[in-house]
Amino acid sequence: MTATLVEAPATDAAPAAATPVPVARAYRFELVKQFSPWRTRLLILACWIGPALFVLAVSKQSNLPSDTLFGRWMHATGWAGPLMLLGFCGTWGLPLLTSLVAGDVFAAEDRLGTWRHLLVAVRSHRRIFAAKALASLTVILLLVAGLVASGIAGALIAVGNKPLIGIDGHTLAPGDAAGKVLLAWACALAPTLALAAIGLLGSVALGRSPMGLLLPVVVGLTMQSAQMLPLPVPVRLALPGYAFIAWNGLFAEPQQLSPLLIGVAVSLAWAIVATALAYLLFLRRDFTNLTNDGAGRKALTLGALPLAGVLAASIAIIAVSSGATGSGIDQDKVQRSLATAFGHLYRLQEQQLHRPAVTEAQLRTTASCAKSEGLTAQEGPGNDWRCTVTWHIPGVAITGQAIYQLDVTANGRYIADGDGPKEVNGYFLVQTPDGTAPNPLWQFDGNVDLLPSH
Repeated sequence: MTATLVEAPATDAAPAAATPVPVARAYRFELVKQFSPWRTRLLILACWIGPALFVLAVSKQSNLPSDTLFGRWMHATGWAGPLMLLGFCGTWGLPLLTSLVAGDVFAAEDRLGTWRHLLVAVRSHRRIFAAKALASLTVILLLVAGLVASGIAGALIAVGNKPLIGIDGHTLAPGDAAGKVLLAWACALAPTLALAAIGLLGSVALGRSPMGLLLPVVVGLTMQSAQMLPLPVPVRLALPGYAFIAWNGLFAEPQQLSPLLIGVAVSLAWAIVATALAYLLFLRRDFTNLTNDGAGRKALTLGALPLAGVLAASIAIIAVSSGATGSGIDQDKVQRSLATAFGHLYRLQEQQLHRPAVTEAQLRTTASCAKSEGLTAQEGPGNDWRCTVTWHIPGVAITGQAIYQLDVTANGRYIADGDGPKEVNGYFLVQTPDGTAPNPLWQFDGNVDLLPSH
């Protein structure tokens, strides 16, 4: 018995090329991976429930967080709660969320050793990066939406939909306050995206190293700490974290929009550059070497140096375009800001006392301020500003005067502490026909626009 070799028929057809998985399918797969860990589910639950409980608890306390912007108004309106929450999240909450989500999206594959399986399944480095970046962005937006919705709901339930007192003392109607609160949170998304992009960069460049996970937190806290230093205005505005505090300009009249727009633009520039750097590092990574879990030393040249270049370019552009120099805080700005805030709040006090309404034109409020009793340069931050506010009451020949001690921070925010007379600003309560009420002139917040006025 003989065996016969049967030759297969010849064919000119080439084997079919492997087709990469569509981005949409890879994105859905990455979303499933993002929501699978208990950590992500716990974060979502905390962001959608925690702020409401926190605001409800703070609103019921007798001692309010008066050192936090809008914290002193939490008994007066429900719109103060989400703004107080935004101030806290800009310093701690949002950098931490970006670290836990974006800072771990690539490093998780290194820890689990699943890069080869993922590359075989998707067959495209570019699509893997796009899917992971989009999935991280989706989770971050969901977490931020939970913070906003929960904070607003809890504050409105606790206090109600009432008018909000702005940063300079003017009153915002509930509808106007609602729109500006949402806009303030929307503006805070820009520095959040910048930190998320830095998280992607750290996750790609540093691999399994814990520093990649902590990078957004470290950068965020460093930028917020820098805002407390006496930096020149162009340097301050060129840091992407400035947008976390520049939103308070929305609640002034007129609105201080220029610093906010600069902060948002700088943050978006950082987000774009950091994402591009992460993308380039990811494409250049060697996945065939199992011991290589990141870019290592390349992170210094391909990551940190370009971002330093963005910072230097931002400083130069802001300095030339705005003409800002020094601290941006001078005697004239402090006096104008204090006089404006006092005029607004004096009218509010008159309403509490059921006195005839007066206009700010009738009050003709002015302020005279001196730093360190005039012994030093009359500019810059410090708690040694002492001011005398003067106003005129219609129909009364006597001119009113009130004393204030000002603590002006390096970022332009100040707290004005009343120092008499007692009937005006020397006591935290005021006697009204309806009983005692918080005295709006006793202690209040204000803000100095750091950019030159044109």
